[in-house]
Amino acid sequence: EIVTSYIHPPDWEIPGVANFYNSTCKQCEALCNVKLRVREGRALKAEGNATSPINRGNMCGLGQAGIQAHYNPDRVRAPMLNGQEVSWGDAMKALAAKMNGVKGEEVAFVTGTTSGHTRALLEDYMDALGSKNHFVYEAVSPAVLRAANKKAYGVSMPRYRIDKARVVVSFGADFLGAWVSPVHFSLMYSRFRKGTRPEGRGILVQIEPKMSLTGANADRWMGIRPGTEGVMAMGLINALGAAGVHVPADIAAAAKDYTPERVGTDTGIAFDQINKLASLLKSQSPSLVLAGTAAEGYTHGTQNAIAIAMLNYVLGNVGKTIEPSAAFPIAKFTPKVGDRASLRALNDGLAAGKYKVLFSYGTNPVYSAPGSMKFAANYGKAGFKVALTHYMDETAKAADLVLPLDSAMEEWTTVVPEYMPAPLDKEDLSYTQLSFLQPTMRKLYAEGKDGKGTRSINDILISLLAPRKAEYKDAKDAYTYLHADVIKKKTALGGSGDDDTFWYNTVSANIVPLKGATERLATHISAAGLTLPAPESADPSYPLRLIPHVTNNMRDGRHANEPWLQEAAEPLTTIVWDSWVEIHPSTAAKLGLVEGDIVEVASRSGSIKTQVYVTPAIHPDAVSIPLGYGHTSMGRYANNTGANAYSILDPVYDKDTGELAMNETSVKISKTGDRVIVVKDEGFAGASQGGVKKIAVEVSAHQVDLSKEV
Repeated sequence: EIVTSYIHPPDWEIPGVANFYNSTCKQCEALCNVKLRVREGRALKAEGNATSPINRGNMCGLGQAGIQAHYNPDRVRAPMLNGQEVSWGDAMKALAAKMNGVKGEEVAFVTGTTSGHTRALLEDYMDALGSKNHFVYEAVSPAVLRAANKKAYGVSMPRYRIDKARVVVSFGADFLGAWVSPVHFSLMYSRFRKGTRPEGRGILVQIEPKMSLTGANADRWMGIRPGTEGVMAMGLINALGAAGVHVPADIAAAAKDYTPERVGTDTGIAFDQINKLASLLKSQSPSLVLAGTAAEGYTHGTQNAIAIAMLNYVLGNVGKTIEPSAAFPIAKFTPKVGDRASLRALNDGLAAGKYKVLFSYGTNPVYSAPGSMKFAANYGKAGFKVALTHYMDETAKAADLVLPLDSAMEEWTTVVPEYMPAPLDKEDLSYTQLSFLQPTMRKLYAEGKDGKGTRSINDILISLLAPRKAEYKDAKDAYTYLHADVIKKKTALGGSGDDDTFWYNTVSANIVPLKGATERLATHISAAGLTLPAPESADPSYPLRLIPHVTNNMRDGRHANEPWLQEAAEPLTTIVWDSWVEIHPSTAAKLGLVEGDIVEVASRSGSIKTQVYVTPAIHPDAVSIPLGYGHTSMGRYANNTGANAYSILDPVYDKDTGELAMNETSVKISKTGDRVIVVKDEGFAGASQGGVKKIAVEVSAHQVDLSKEV
């Protein structure tokens, strides 16, 4: 416990008066900048930093739950060697003994996305070992989007200016939910919807097989047959060409066979709707077309995304609503982003017995690897497994040595966002930024006389580097290292004046604006090699396509032990504290299913059991299960809550990138005979709203002018 003296409190602590510290949210890869409220030495509340171009003072529920990640009672509080608590001294001695005599290529490190000083330290450590085995694994990865963007636009992550578009057509990009940088895109969307802007109120069309939060907010939602998003894009190009829009010759040749009638048959969307959408795009310029997760999760996912990018070129959006990003000027700090292809490479090495020491940080592959990979068994083949973690998750439980980490509110480091928007008030395309994390309070589990407690990832890396690189011998801890390096880079970071003032101002502001080289967008996209297979007939043994979906709260499952997020209702179903399978009413009727039936969902790779939720917001050929549930080892709030959808994914991969094709698993559904009441949070029913004063005023749709503010 932290006890604050009310008689002799620290100078900066006045009982009842809050202090505010700027830092960065690490709940997802968007890396929003936050302002933390601290009172009597305790971090109490997080809010957005108003000076940040990313979130401009706003925060999502996932970010708010960072407080629970910090105070979580299931955090690991002491190093553990073979299941027994030990001191840090004993833990590091055991690690040193295992590293003794091990060659560099026999050591591997698997992490989530890293950037800033943490990436620099990790890269230096791997260089000191002589190892190139740094695998960056993201269970939910936009790797296909990056590859398609690089080929289409010349930039892996351009800036999407939703706020500048008159029409947005999104092929499964859930930008209001969990796609890339949702808080930022929600702000852009609010501007897009304003009837007072010069372009008028924007129109949103969402095309996807399973309705997302963004789809629920769209003016028109089109439930497309899974995997035919690229066909739809080419059909729109053909229709635009027929309507007189200039289409480059090679693209026109590739699109000529995609008539509205054929596209309607393939996609399941009426051909007159395709023509109406093409007419809308022709008349409302500029527009913006987005390729999202739902379009990319196939063997031809990259091809789908490239076809969608062609539509942006035909509409003249490139350079208008698709802007170039800027390269971060300090190469060692740039984000090292991950994918699932890295996990395949690591798994192959483990199966071959290549690694004598394997480190893991910021990722949980034993949980999130498809069961077909047999990753858990191969993980056991590593000679000595070290997990750097906050929770005793599935990967940590299978490790030999567990090193407990500080929370994001206790560590000193810097990060760089992969998606970096430009400040709206400056329109500076060269803008990039370095964001700081700083401790907002004393550690909850600081090292005591027994040598137990938590350390930051940077502290651990520095202790590993000190015996191997002379430049780290004087770095006592992460703060000492960070302070010295920031002062050393003062000029590069745009600083001036005396060192102490520069350091104080930098950490206080938290955001260091920098100018990077503006990347150049490509001026044309080639249609050569575009391959879009015709829809295949369903396998009678596995007739339904599984669409795993990423929810706002659970994401890839790393937050499942934060009860606020388990309790927060999923926006479309309002289900809490469980997973479910979404089934179209016509499909449910054929299978004799109703809401609450417990069913077995089986693929060729495995099976899980979960409850049925019947909804028209999904294509009849598909079913959907949320990711992130079904942990067996993570903590009291996550364990045995829901079912693990990762475990039944088939080993099918995108032909261009080698990424796991998340939507290519086919399943069959069978009744178990059990039934439950689906626990939902739908609030009060009836016009009186539960007999209390009205929380939301109702008005019929015909009374509202949707082109104006409501």
